[in-house]
Amino acid sequence: MDGIWNIRKEKGFTSHDVVAVVRKILHTKKVGHTGTLDPDAEGVLPICVGKATKLSEIIMDGTKVYRAMVRLGITTTTEDASGEVVEQKEVHWDEDAIREATQQFVGEIAQVPPMYSAIKVHGKKLYELAREGKEIARKARTVTIYGIQICRFLPPDRFEMEIACSKGTYIRTLCSDIGVKLGCGAHMESLIRTRTGTFRLEDAITLEELKTLAEEGKAEEAMLSMEAALTGYPRITVSAASTKLLYHGAKIYQGYYHCEQPLSAGTVAAVFDSRKNLVGLYTVQKEETVYIKPYKMLI
Repeated sequence: MDGIWNIRKEKGFTSHDVVAVVRKILHTKKVGHTGTLDPDAEGVLPICVGKATKLSEIIMDGTKVYRAMVRLGITTTTEDASGEVVEQKEVHWDEDAIREATQQFVGEIAQVPPMYSAIKVHGKKLYELAREGKEIARKARTVTIYGIQICRFLPPDRFEMEIACSKGTYIRTLCSDIGVKLGCGAHMESLIRTRTGTFRLEDAITLEELKTLAEEGKAEEAMLSMEAALTGYPRITVSAASTKLLYHGAKIYQGYYHCEQPLSAGTVAAVFDSRKNLVGLYTVQKEETVYIKPYKMLI
């Protein structure tokens, strides 16, 4: 089977745990996830199987949407509810101030990764160093927050927000930084990822549901094909005359492929052979002439 399952990760599982369970359920080894979710977080975690593992990075690059509960007044070691309390401060509840503080983080921001993260430094994960009582300097990373909406206020010390952001964004760090901006500190009390790319929470299934489908021989009913996962990309069909070049990953010049829409230079498109078989993702190049060249082969 070559495809993607939209799994709803439950609390208590790491992303690697989910991969291991899917391997066991589907009796296959070639399985990969599309972006880490902390054990205490839940929500959308697309799992790629077979040739679809080549799409993992593509899916990972998609916009993420999260729903986070923020607890004001308490700072923790891990920036979420699983950590030890570092400091407690009085909360002066002000809904306008909360709105203003959250909007200051919209756009490109520099974010310092938390010590309790899986980033490796000198071959060791930061959370391993943190558990040893060590703290080291971390370089800030540029991430993009496309938008923050307050879903509900829960006085005297909580509010829920929805965040649309780029990959690599630490939502618990965002919650902590908002607390700093408000002057009372904060941590992330809970987190649900509701979307990654085109994969949405309302379409996700649990591991238990996947197991039941597999036992009934219906696992593929919940599988999204590689072609379906790329519906957001322009579609190019290559002529039969260029099939050999296509499968060898060569350039294909304009006149030997067809696309229903005009494509600008740099556009990434899903490329199919003359029999409608998906071959790969190609980029459009415009130099002396127009051609497409491989970005990622999927065969």
